Amino acid sequence: MGLVVQKYGGSSVADAEGIKRVAKRIVEAKKNGHQVVVVVSAMGDTTDELIDLAEQVSPMPSGREFDMLLTAGERISMALLAMAIKNLGHSAQSFTGSQAGVITDSVHNKARIIDVTPGRIRTALDEGNIAIVAGFQGVSQDKKDITTLGRGGSDTTAVALAAALDAEVCEIYTDVDGVFTADPRVVKKAQKIDWIAFEDMLELAASGSKVLLHRCVEYARRYNIPIHVRSSFSGLQGTWVSSEPLVKTQQQGEKPVEQAIISGVAHDTSEAKVTVVGVPDKPGEAAVIFRTIADAEINIDMIVQNVSAASTGLTDISFTLPKAEGRKAIDALEKNKAGIGFDSLRYDDQIGKISLVGAGMKTNPGVTADFFKALSDAGVNIELISTSEIRISVVTRADDVNEAVRAVHTAFGLDSDSDEAVVYGGTGR
Repeated sequence: MGLVVQKYGGSSVADAEGIKRVAKRIVEAKKNGHQVVVVVSAMGDTTDELIDLAEQVSPMPSGREFDMLLTAGERISMALLAMAIKNLGHSAQSFTGSQAGVITDSVHNKARIIDVTPGRIRTALDEGNIAIVAGFQGVSQDKKDITTLGRGGSDTTAVALAAALDAEVCEIYTDVDGVFTADPRVVKKAQKIDWIAFEDMLELAASGSKVLLHRCVEYARRYNIPIHVRSSFSGLQGTWVSSEPLVKTQQQGEKPVEQAIISGVAHDTSEAKVTVVGVPDKPGEAAVIFRTIADAEINIDMIVQNVSAASTGLTDISFTLPKAEGRKAIDALEKNKAGIGFDSLRYDDQIGKISLVGAGMKTNPGVTADFFKALSDAGVNIELISTSEIRISVVTRADDVNEAVRAVHTAFGLDSDSDEAVVYGGTGR
C-alpha cells in the first residue's frame, strides 16, 4: 500500500466527538497498510471567531500578527487529533506548517507556496508514525515569518504535501459526499458526480463551488495528483478529480467513466461590481484602469466594456471583484482619477454570478441558447456575460441567484430522481 494524504475540514473536526470519529478513520487507513499524512483545518468556526476577536482589538491589525493569531486554530486541532489517535493505540506526531516544510512567499494573509521540503514528515513516517500537519499555514522563505495561505489554504497544503511526498492520492474529507452538479443547499436534487476532469473542476471552483478551492485544484493538475472528495460523516465513495476518466471502487477496482456534456452549475454571491463611467474611448485607457487595480493587489473576474457613444467619445467599463476588495478598488481608482480621466464610479455589491460548466459544450451547439432561455423563463435579468471554452457565466441580481441556479439545473437535465443530497455539517466544507 502507498502513501495517502487526507485532509479534514473544520466541520469534520468541529468538536471532540468529530475529532474522535476522524481519528478512527485515519487509524483504519493505517491498518489497511497505508502510510498516512493528515492535514487539518481549525475546529468549526474557530478561524472566523479569531478574525472577529482581532477586529474587536484592532480595526487594522498588522499582517504578521494577524497570521500568528489565525494559525493557532490549526495548531489546536492537530494536537487534539494526534492525542485521539494515540488513544486508539497508534503513534502520531503533529507538525505546524513550518515544521512540515511548507515554504511560502512573504505575502501575509494570502501567501503562495513556493516549495515543500517534508524531511521531518518523511522521518516520522519512516518511524511508523501517522503525521498530522496544520493546514492553511507555512513559513516565508526570506524572513522566516509565519504566513497563512488564505481561504481554502488547508486544501492547498494537502495537495502540496501529496505532490512533495509522491502520494497515491489526496483525499479531501468534507461534510458532503463529493462534488455535486450544484450546491446541495440550493438545489435539493443535485447529483453527486463520480468523476470530473481537472479543467471542469477548475472552472467550477473559480465560479463559486466551495467544495474545492481553485488554488488546490490548480496545484493538483500541475503535479497530476488525483483528488478524492468525500464525506468524513459517511463511508460512501465520493468524487474523483483527475486527468484520467477513471473511478476507483472497492468492488470493481478502476472503471471508466464517460465525461458529461455539462458538469454542473456554480454560483457566487461574494463579488461586487465596479463601473467606471465616462472613460475616454482611446487606446491605453483600459490599461491604465487595470494597472491601477493590479498595483493595489486586487484580483478581478469579469470585464465588460460598452460601445462608446458617438456624440461624446466616452464609454463605460464594468468589472467584478471580491466584495472584500471593493473599498480598496474604489479608493485606488479615485486617487488616479486625473490619470484615467473618467467621470464617476458606481459600486454595486448586490450581485450574484451563475456559471454553467462542461467540456462538452465545445462540441454541442445550442448550450448557450438553452442557458439563456432557462434564465429568461425564470424571469432573471442578465447584467454581464463572460465565456470560456467550457464555461458560460452571467451576473444577475443577488436575489435572483438561487432561482436562476435551480432553473438552469433543471433545464439541462441535472436534477436527480433519487434521495436529496445531504450536507452533514451544514457548511459544505
